[in-house]
Amino acid sequence: MSSDTPGYFLIGLMTGTSVDGIDAVLVRIGSGEFSLQSTLNLPLPADLQQAVLDLCQPGDNEIDRAGAVSRQLSLCYAQACQTLLKQTGLKPEQIRAIGCHGQTVRHRPGKSGFSLQLGCPDTLAVETGICVVSNFRNKDMALGGQGAPLVPPFHKQLFARPGQRRAIANIGGMANVTLLDGNTLLGGFDSGPGNVLMDHWIQQHRQQPFDRNGDWAAGGEPDPTLLAKLLDDPYFRLPPPKSTGRELFHADWLAQHLRAHNDPQQVQATLAELTARSISDALTDFAPQQLLVCGGGAHNRHLLARLQHHLGVPVTSTENEGLHPDWVEAAAFAWLAWARLEEKNGNAPAVTGASREAILGQVTLP
Repeated sequence: MSSDTPGYFLIGLMTGTSVDGIDAVLVRIGSGEFSLQSTLNLPLPADLQQAVLDLCQPGDNEIDRAGAVSRQLSLCYAQACQTLLKQTGLKPEQIRAIGCHGQTVRHRPGKSGFSLQLGCPDTLAVETGICVVSNFRNKDMALGGQGAPLVPPFHKQLFARPGQRRAIANIGGMANVTLLDGNTLLGGFDSGPGNVLMDHWIQQHRQQPFDRNGDWAAGGEPDPTLLAKLLDDPYFRLPPPKSTGRELFHADWLAQHLRAHNDPQQVQATLAELTARSISDALTDFAPQQLLVCGGGAHNRHLLARLQHHLGVPVTSTENEGLHPDWVEAAAFAWLAWARLEEKNGNAPAVTGASREAILGQVTLP
């Protein structure tokens, strides 16, 4: 990384499609410097998590509900920041900024598109006494881009290696891929569902938050007919740039493909195969020499094995490259906040399809 200023501390906050908690990191970024100082995962209260999930689909009284949830989320974000400061012994005035992605409840790419993240930056700035950088996506969309994914430029900074053709798969609720040819960022896009359908299915049938290590899926055999139906969704055939979310891949989308006699474990195995196939199919033309995985999906050993089976190349965690998979996305938004304050472009038109590069993010002072 290049910068004309010495390194300084920033906090990055991320709540993703899985809505399972706040990932928070404290990092130091400067000229050629990126170092992870402290990390925290703060689970969201169950009622707040459900309120967020309810807002991910159209419903009654959305504006009032969204306003209240936005404030509540910001108080949780502030708690995460304050805990990080306690862990490190740093004071608010030593933190240059908080990069807060917010909680996406609606992402509508396309002409006149928009992306809506909840989380009130004014509340967060006032509660912490720290400058907040937020609203990273809509500038790119105003320029004709998808507004997503935004992490590929950060992936390039950390994981690009001369002479190596690498793909990065960020597998959260949704999955996105980054294409790196040496030091060149060739592209990136959302490949489709990551953990969202697998998590939904095991919650419904086994009352577990997620399929630990992919053990339940690994014990079943995918249903080839169901898999073919799921992979037939038009999204998978769209050329990039493209992005998606819970607006498309949700419980009702899955239910319309199921028969009454579907075996639950077989469905789980099929959903794991759907994620593995949609990612590997998306990477076929790029033909990476290696796949690095971050996000919660990096802990799913069965999923990683299926990815390696389909791709025929080594599949490893980003931890092997210096950054634990749980913290990559939160760190990316700390980096985007750094880029905003340094007046550096944060988007990549090769990824999002925007008409030009742009400085992303809005600054809110305490």
